[in-house]
Amino acid sequence: EVQLQASGGGSVQAGGSLRLSCAAPAFGFDDVAIGWFRQAPWKEREGLCWRTNDANTVCAASLKGRFTISSDNAKNTVYLQMNSLIPEDTAVYYCAAALAGDYDDYTDWTEYNYWGQGTQVTVSS
Repeated sequence: EVQLQASGGGSVQAGGSLRLSCAAPAFGFDDVAIGWFRQAPWKEREGLCWRTNDANTVCAASLKGRFTISSDNAKNTVYLQMNSLIPEDTAVYYCAAALAGDYDDYTDWTEYNYWGQGTQVTVSS
């Protein structure tokens, strides 16, 4: 059974927008935190936005409001809306799930046990 599947990546010019989707059919959103992360070549994995199991949402301050996270519980899907994209946003984007009770710091990627396959985002100048 597919647990997490990220989609929606692609190529876009700087200043453009993309919306990524994370389908999580195996999870009830009350039971997991969902996080979006990315990793560019030769860089560390970076946390972007998170939805906790009690429905709090937050994005990293470094994104300066360009990204937002939302969810559709009926579709078991979490979205990452990315606006004002810049070339530095180029990376493979992942969604991940951490079971409630299993994580202390939802921003820490090492606390996530379930990962989607990643979707490539390329931003050209």
